[in-house]
Amino acid sequence: MYDRFIVALAWIGALLFVAAGLMLSWEVVARYFFVRPTIWASELSQLCLIWGSLIGMPWALTARRHIAVDAVTRLCSPNMQRGLEILAMAVVGAFSVVVAWKGYGIFFESLERGRTTGSMLDLPTWISELPVFIGFALLAIQSVIEIVRVAMGREIPQGVHE
Repeated sequence: MYDRFIVALAWIGALLFVAAGLMLSWEVVARYFFVRPTIWASELSQLCLIWGSLIGMPWALTARRHIAVDAVTRLCSPNMQRGLEILAMAVVGAFSVVVAWKGYGIFFESLERGRTTGSMLDLPTWISELPVFIGFALLAIQSVIEIVRVAMGREIPQGVHE
């Protein structure tokens, strides 16, 4: 069930990227053809890109779509590869926990103080800070799941080299 949740978040992230592209395209049309720039397209597209990127991280990890340099590890024995994979996932998990913890502090402080972006829309800043906490907390959970999968003997996904 958690895997389906992660895939759903990845699809939502993809749709947010499409929405950002549409908003920025509209901004170009409005600015250059109608000479009436919007006050919302830039800021809302940035929010879409932030949310889309950060909620898509757990899927990228499980699908091995992140950047990985495995030229050396592929030369190692299967047991060594498993150990290195577990170590790598532990580092990802530890880093994610720290970022989620600090991100939550920043989010909560902005929420508490009522900080805003200071732009024309003057959106609350917590809207762009919350996905840091959510995305990295989910990434930490996914790294633990990956550690368990590798430790239980699941083959290490190689990802797609394009």
